[in-house]
Amino acid sequence: MNAPNAVNDPASPASDATPRTASKTASGLSFRTAREDDVPALVALVESAYRGEASRAGWTTEADLLDGQRTDPEGVADVVRAPGSLMLIAERDGEPVACCQLERREGGAGETVAYFGMFAVRPVLQGGGLGRAVLAEAERTVRERWGAREMHMTVITARVDLIAWYERRGYARTGRTSPFPYGDERFGVPLRDDLEFELLVKSLRRPPS
Repeated sequence: MNAPNAVNDPASPASDATPRTASKTASGLSFRTAREDDVPALVALVESAYRGEASRAGWTTEADLLDGQRTDPEGVADVVRAPGSLMLIAERDGEPVACCQLERREGGAGETVAYFGMFAVRPVLQGGGLGRAVLAEAERTVRERWGAREMHMTVITARVDLIAWYERRGYARTGRTSPFPYGDERFGVPLRDDLEFELLVKSLRRPPS
């Protein structure tokens, strides 16, 4: 759903990447951080949400824009292992149904911000509020764990429906774009020659009481 991302945060404490704490919502949805033995299931989940005919069961598919893979075991393992980075997993009845990547970064004024990426919801469960719940938990996690002041993400500009979904949840378009990595098939095989990403930002500062 979001841009490919290279995790590189050597200044962050390694412990940020490794916790496996869990929390459970009233709906029976539980959240925890991933470890390396979760990588195969996470790769399958991400691929199912974005690539191939199976992804068309949901509305987040990129099958009309990109062929090939969305990620690979090495890419997901890098996120799980890297300091200042984690994969958040949402489970129901012990099965992963959604996930996202969270990475701690430094903003332009030196403040802590977070990057949100590799967001995937099992296609047959999309449209029922699961994505909203994962996004809310991601925002809570980076605010409480890292003190992040903003959440950043990059979205393919051709995904106008997806951008609108994020806008309804408080994310603002910045007009700042970056090119799609044409020629790097680790992130897919483009079916169009006009793909690019736009940065979306949401403030996580709590309003004054």
